Amino acid sequence: MVSRVIPVDRFDLVIFGGTGDLARRKILPGLFRRYCAGQVPPEAKIIGAARSEMSVEEFREMVRASIEEFGSTPHEPGQLSSFLERVHYEAVDATGDDGWEALKSHLRDDTIRAFYFSVGPSLFGAIAERLRDKGLADAESRIVVEKPFGHDLTSAKSLNATLAQHFDETQIYRIDHYLGKETVQNLMAVRFGNMLFEPLWNSQYVDHIQITVAETVGVGGRGSYYDKSGAMRDMVQNHLMQLLCLIAMEPPAKFDPDAVRDEKLKVIRALDPVEPHHMVRGQYAAGGDEEGYRVHVENEKSRTESFVAMRVNISNWRWAGTPFYLRTGKRLRARTSEIAVVFKDAPHSIFGADAGRHRNVLSIRLQPNEGMTLDVTIKEPGPGGMRLVDVPLDMTFADALGPDTEAVPDAYERLIMDVIRGNQTLFMRGDEVEAAWAWTDPIIEGWEARGDVPKPYDPGGPGPEDSLMLLHRDGRRWREIKA
Repeated sequence: MVSRVIPVDRFDLVIFGGTGDLARRKILPGLFRRYCAGQVPPEAKIIGAARSEMSVEEFREMVRASIEEFGSTPHEPGQLSSFLERVHYEAVDATGDDGWEALKSHLRDDTIRAFYFSVGPSLFGAIAERLRDKGLADAESRIVVEKPFGHDLTSAKSLNATLAQHFDETQIYRIDHYLGKETVQNLMAVRFGNMLFEPLWNSQYVDHIQITVAETVGVGGRGSYYDKSGAMRDMVQNHLMQLLCLIAMEPPAKFDPDAVRDEKLKVIRALDPVEPHHMVRGQYAAGGDEEGYRVHVENEKSRTESFVAMRVNISNWRWAGTPFYLRTGKRLRARTSEIAVVFKDAPHSIFGADAGRHRNVLSIRLQPNEGMTLDVTIKEPGPGGMRLVDVPLDMTFADALGPDTEAVPDAYERLIMDVIRGNQTLFMRGDEVEAAWAWTDPIIEGWEARGDVPKPYDPGGPGPEDSLMLLHRDGRRWREIKA
């Protein structure tokens, strides 16, 4: 299987925060990878912009070092030097007037202009305003904004209103890298491209759905930010919400950006409020040589959660009666992201009690080892009666695609190319972001009003004991967290 690469039109991409961590780790190495694949045209220009005074040569050397450290792209001799010739830099004061005219001199007419806001949300408004006032952006320009898209509903509305003063909604690309993962997009292909699954994708046949995003790391150097955010704001409100929408949404009329996002919005608006006994919050404790969460965030009285598990119900005809279980946390047993669609038992077993209970499970793995498996029930080989076992039909991308797996773009690469193409399908719309916060805010406000304290849990495990009971009460079990 050969991956087909379609070059994009020539573009000028300005990366605000071009010397920052995200640019060095993801954006610049990703652009180089697309350049090596032949998707970035030779006429493209990439302009870094930041406060630091730096020569073009110094910036290019930083880009080279970033690609060598964080990139894994095999390339021909001379490709890196050729890519660096397309890289430029200007020192710009995001909240003042310095540097904007010099930045404008790099931009060309009749060329797609995209501006990546790889900076804190507090600078979004100032940059958007100056792009318009200084004449750098026009009606065809695109801006890319990173999460967090607000801290709550009020701040999200304010942020959206600020951006809307200077750019149309069709020009705003709110990026969530989870939506750029190959498996997430394959989820839509599996659902809507196969007659096998869609007739069964409802409460009549699906017992429940589990969505797990587990990390082995702690908060690391993000302690001050994370303690004001927590797992609910940092992961559930955006990443897990997007996965839930793609699993639960109705088939759109066509594969069109607004048609897809309309259906996702309907899912969010159909979410029931979450009852207090249907959610568990946790906070990792110290273990072994590792310090606990409160030490990492330098707040011995912190009540911020590093783990969340909850049961979510969707009030519509398709999903009434089928619970969705969401779980995410830090310092857990393994780094993994998985969606598991657990189908109901057969209505009657002809094989008797000795055969045991068996059910089909469709597992979509987002990381690591992206792919899908479908557990099906077969007879265990050998004599001695009808003994049933569950075996996986496995489509691990590395096995299915072979050497071409390396050519599959990662999430940031794909999404940046979609920005240049003007395709907003995998980006969140403003009303979608606000609807997600409108559902999330009452949950957080309820915790604060009740004075809930997160349950401590041991690092390297599945999370707090109470999260296991969340499913046990319903006669179900979490799937094992494993790499």
